[in-house]
Amino acid sequence: MGLGFGGLALAGMLGQVRGAPSPLAVQAPHFAPRARRVIFLFMHGGPSHVDTFDYKPALERDSGKPLPFAKPRVQFAKTGNLRRSPWEFRRHGQSGAMVSDLFPLTGACADDLCFLKAVHGTNEAHGGALLKLHTGSDVSVRPSMGSWISYGLGSENANLPSFLTLNPTLGHGGVANWASAFLPAVHQGTRIGGGGTPVDQATIANLGGAWDPAVQRAQLDLLGETQREHLGLVGPEPALEARIESFELAFRMQTEAPEILALTGETELTRRLYGLDDPRTASFGRQCLLARRFSERGVRFVQATHGYWDQHDDLTKDHGRLALEVDRPIAGLLRDLKSRGLLDETLVLWGGEFGRTPTLQGKDGRDHHPHAFTVWMAGGGVKPGFSYGETDEYGFYGVSDKVHVNDLHATLLALLGLDHEKLTYRHAGRDFRLTDVAGRVVREIMRG
Repeated sequence: MGLGFGGLALAGMLGQVRGAPSPLAVQAPHFAPRARRVIFLFMHGGPSHVDTFDYKPALERDSGKPLPFAKPRVQFAKTGNLRRSPWEFRRHGQSGAMVSDLFPLTGACADDLCFLKAVHGTNEAHGGALLKLHTGSDVSVRPSMGSWISYGLGSENANLPSFLTLNPTLGHGGVANWASAFLPAVHQGTRIGGGGTPVDQATIANLGGAWDPAVQRAQLDLLGETQREHLGLVGPEPALEARIESFELAFRMQTEAPEILALTGETELTRRLYGLDDPRTASFGRQCLLARRFSERGVRFVQATHGYWDQHDDLTKDHGRLALEVDRPIAGLLRDLKSRGLLDETLVLWGGEFGRTPTLQGKDGRDHHPHAFTVWMAGGGVKPGFSYGETDEYGFYGVSDKVHVNDLHATLLALLGLDHEKLTYRHAGRDFRLTDVAGRVVREIMRG
């Protein structure tokens, strides 16, 4: 009872109105949304589309022969002849989707997946390609897509951030991939793990425990009063205002975040579903389970990062190991969301910053390939068991229904009820948006 009354007291203090309304308050979408939140499963390094989800019989037939048409004028490195996939492809589900043996469990969920087979970007290098995928620009500092979604919709839970990134890479753009740039700083992604910290040890720094809640509240009140007096003298100061809000959010997070991170209440069956019982799958499995737990509590955008899928050589060994680490957790996440009735309102997005060449590099590798690659979505208003776009017979270029990264962003926002042309922010004398001056909503993949 004592613990219960203590929790009530803390909740009461958290509920007190302090200053202006929170910038993370729920915002109305532009139109009726198909999805309420996003889970982005980012495969850092660039998984090979022709070895995973884009089956090319001609690549098997002509393996070892030269590519019969011109390669791009700009290439990251030199590649040789065509090279078949080391893995067999099989049909899955009623949709008959062809998925390689790298992803047998994800393939079993094919009737829930919506494949985009001719996605293309603008940059051959990891750094630029990551920034393009995450922020819409590979040449300047822009807000990340998670930040834009936070800005456009706010958070459904005042006690949690609207944007979380789990185990992000600190290279290839680093913080810029989840930063808010010129948007208010409160929309920046909150990082959990990354930088070499094992996922099972990752937490949010300084999250309660050291002080009595009443003492913390008094400290924050005094600090806030002092800072607001300063603002009254100097006028608006976005960095300081964001710092005040970050302190308040950190205080409120103590009521929910520790319990979510501890995986409290999860059954052994659920833990096995995500692969937490196997050291090979436990790391990414924990990320996927945390993504579901934070998502169902109202976090708008959760990113889970896995890698490094950059096999210029040793592709057979390393792609095999990496796929094994993620296949079971991904399938577990999809099945868990579906069984809980959450998949229809949660958009799951899978992909890397680019694909890999159908041509051979070294003895057993493939090079970077932004000219055509595959991403897939599930839930959140997209057509299940559906494939959109097509590459040529070898998987080198998109030949029909191509989707640029800008189009992917426009479609993602549209599924959340946001018009990418209206979601703007004025900075440095002009209006900015995630898709800048481009982007087409791919309505063909949306449910009727």
